[in-house]
Amino acid sequence: MYLAEEAAKAAATTSNINTFDWFMLAFTVLIAIGLVRLLMVRPKKNIFAIGFATVSLAVFAFSDYVMITESWMK
Repeated sequence: MYLAEEAAKAAATTSNINTFDWFMLAFTVLIAIGLVRLLMVRPKKNIFAIGFATVSLAVFAFSDYVMITESWMK
């Protein structure tokens, strides 16, 4: 009985990853792809869009870093 309780505790606490974490990582990848596509445009570059995408990518990358180090690495 004791081993079954310990196994159930271990199974319940092994994963700290939530569904929201996967969405955050997916949005970070999408923003990075969008920024690369904005930078590859040849004739006329939209400076506002590049700046907005850069700031958004920085915010999402920082939040991903905090999410991974605080939740996943416990």
